[in-house]
Amino acid sequence: MATTVLSVRVSSEERALLEAASDQARTSLSEFIRRKAIDAAESEMLERRIVSIPAADWEAFEAWTQQPAREIPALRELVGRKATWQR
Repeated sequence: MATTVLSVRVSSEERALLEAASDQARTSLSEFIRRKAIDAAESEMLERRIVSIPAADWEAFEAWTQQPAREIPALRELVGRKATWQR
């Protein structure tokens, strides 16, 4: 995987906090910041409330929504399991 450098400015207090947190997580500062930034970005994208569907794709979307539900065996199995904290 190719990588690129992303530069972020932080205050000395913020850096100290980030370094302490990365030490506690037993990871490098770079890896800690990268992981936390990716987690935050994924959460932000999942919380998106408005979805835009291009007009050219609207009919295909409507056809998809009209299809009958299908059973997914792995989901049925998952629903039947007790939650980890209930075991």
